Amino acid sequence: MRKRVEALRAAVQENGVDGVIVTKQQNWQYLSGFTGSNAILLVTEKSNILITDFRYIEQAAHETEGFKIVKQTGLAVDTLAEQVKELGLKKVGFEDDSVTYHEYDLYKKKIPDAELYPLHQVIEKIRRIKDSGEISLLQKAAEITDQAFGYIVDKIKPGVKESQISLELEYFMRQNGAEKPAFDTIVASGYRGALPHGIASNKEIEQGDLIVIDFGAVFQGYHADMTRTVVVGKPDRQQEEIYNLVLRAQMKALEVLKPGIKCSDVDFAARNIISNEGYGANFGHGLGHSVGLEIHESPSLSPRDDTVLEPGMVITVEPGVYLNGWGGVRIEDLVLVTPVGCKILSTSTKKLIQLQ
Repeated sequence: MRKRVEALRAAVQENGVDGVIVTKQQNWQYLSGFTGSNAILLVTEKSNILITDFRYIEQAAHETEGFKIVKQTGLAVDTLAEQVKELGLKKVGFEDDSVTYHEYDLYKKKIPDAELYPLHQVIEKIRRIKDSGEISLLQKAAEITDQAFGYIVDKIKPGVKESQISLELEYFMRQNGAEKPAFDTIVASGYRGALPHGIASNKEIEQGDLIVIDFGAVFQGYHADMTRTVVVGKPDRQQEEIYNLVLRAQMKALEVLKPGIKCSDVDFAARNIISNEGYGANFGHGLGHSVGLEIHESPSLSPRDDTVLEPGMVITVEPGVYLNGWGGVRIEDLVLVTPVGCKILSTSTKKLIQLQ
């Protein structure tokens, strides 16, 4: 945690502020280790302060190291104002994308002697590069996700509802160490596969259906994300062709994914293959997104993101093709950027599984 706080301190100095107020839950967890639901961090050049209420004092003391735990009296912002005044801070940064206008207005009233300075994605940019501990947690989350997929394929058959498959997946993950699912599990069969975010419904699986299954486990706060597409029975020619097209696109992206390449160039590598086969309009989302304490982090693999990839980034690679009234195919892996290329953390087969 100390290195993370020092990285924030360096960013604070670059922005010319005396300290920074941290109110986004994932960011205070990243910096302090505190997993409770109520906190404000105040990080200055020399001080690390965590403000929380009486419910979490003991938990905060147990989970954090190097932070002064301050019990809030009344509103948390009142205790924050006391700390800002006590430290003599004159210019204080805040997270501009997680503080509401109401909260900002309250800070101005409670901390009148300090200038409030908006900081954009300062901590999120530090979080882009995962350390060894974070990578281990992400690998464990991916491992649970892979195990769940291996379990669920034997449960899928005609007459079973999508919602039943989702429930079985989530129960298995919880039984095997997950805190919760990483997001609302997607099980989209048959024509519903054309919905990229087709949350599991009461539709029953039918013979001949392609089934898009997109899910992930959360392990100690860190998210996994994987998609596999399976078919009930023998695939027809179009199903096979589109599946193989999506797989080719994904494999091409994985081939070019390495440090020093732009996110947009990785997206292009996959998108170009799909577009050349006439399905460009049927691949409407970005190729992938970073994953960590949140399911969607930055940077993302998209035509609009020119961020240069660096070792330690963990990102999804998930091309898809979606045809209204027919269905869809998506194949997604969780991938670690390494010093020489990439390592795929998702180990489930990408061969088209035919369920009998």
